[in-house]
Amino acid sequence: MAPTDETGQTPRQASPFGTTPPGRPPADPAADSAAGPGVGMPRWLPRAVVLVLGLYAAFQLGTWAFHQLTGLLINILIAFFLALAIEPAVSWMASRGMRRGLAAAIVFVAVMIVSAGFVALLGSMLAGQIIKIVEEFPNYLDSVINWINTHFHTDLKRVDVQEGLLRSDWLRNYVQHSATGVLDVSAQVLGGLFQLLTIALFSFYFAADGPRLRRAICSVLPPARQAEVLRAWEIAVNKTGGYIYSRGLMALISGIAHYILLQILGVPYAPVLGVWVGLVSQFIPTIGTYLAGALPMLIAFTVDPWYALWVLIFVVIYQQFENYMLQPKLTSKTVDIHPAVAFGSVIAGTALLGAVGALIAIPAIATLQAFLGAYVKRYAVTDDPRVHGHRRGGPGTGLLTRARLLWGQRTVATREETGEPGDPEEGSSEALTR
Repeated sequence: MAPTDETGQTPRQASPFGTTPPGRPPADPAADSAAGPGVGMPRWLPRAVVLVLGLYAAFQLGTWAFHQLTGLLINILIAFFLALAIEPAVSWMASRGMRRGLAAAIVFVAVMIVSAGFVALLGSMLAGQIIKIVEEFPNYLDSVINWINTHFHTDLKRVDVQEGLLRSDWLRNYVQHSATGVLDVSAQVLGGLFQLLTIALFSFYFAADGPRLRRAICSVLPPARQAEVLRAWEIAVNKTGGYIYSRGLMALISGIAHYILLQILGVPYAPVLGVWVGLVSQFIPTIGTYLAGALPMLIAFTVDPWYALWVLIFVVIYQQFENYMLQPKLTSKTVDIHPAVAFGSVIAGTALLGAVGALIAIPAIATLQAFLGAYVKRYAVTDDPRVHGHRRGGPGTGLLTRARLLWGQRTVATREETGEPGDPEEGSSEALTR
């Protein structure tokens, strides 16, 4: 039996060479975990899986909430730009000692009265035209039937046509679809009124509590950032207000010009049509001019077809006058942006937000351009002909000179083939080319 010490352990055998053999190194947890898949799971893996799942759930929840609140966010954006547009008027009244809330209320009431009056006048005009068309419909139908009977040798009667229309399946289906669509139209009208109320409410709060809103935003920013935010806010107010006021002035001029034309031609509802043309052509970008001119042309056509042609000619001529003479002078100090940039911004805004994006695209781009212009360093432009659109080249490189040289070479070659005597001028041209 091997001898043991007091602890009950067998003593190690001494090395025959007088040295102790090395012991087993301590175990390494990382090495054990990497030794095989069944050894153990890393401690960070469960936390990483939980973090990834949490981030994915938060992203899905944020996407769902954004899609659900898209309508509200668009209404707030419209209200913000509307508040920026009336900010100069409200600030001017507040600087005269009036309370800011009362000043904002007065501006909003004035805008609502003008809008309601315009809608009422336009509605009465359209209702009158519809009633007139309905009353004159039998005469129109008789004239059409007489023209068909004369040219096609038929024997149609108005009674037969009316009975055929009343008994047709197309009219029955149209009436049924119209009856079922009344509720949808009513729901859309109520939704539109609620949307207008929401925009008006937020616009009033933004305009009345503008200083408080700026203080709340600046209170969470360092002083350097506060100056930049206030500068951007001021630029946005100036550009948006200038855009609205310049457009309003151009709408007034356009409305007066078209009213004079319609009054001279004797077209009914000339004042309302003038206001229609002014507002629609100025505040609906790109296609507003064509939409504005369509209604006066239609009503002028009911008076005399030649009057519609005169209205079309006047609309085209006035549009050119406005684009090249009137608009650059009125918008040079408010929204001085290139027409191509304005057109591109309208297309981009329409693609992003629809009609709302088309309306706010130009003031938004003008604000961004003015804000970036304060931080972009500019240098003096070198005096180079290419800057002004001229090509820099040596003598004799113009298009006319090259054409003359080519013609001289061709003439000399022809005469050399035929053996005719040459011309001194052509010889000089040949020498010049050589």
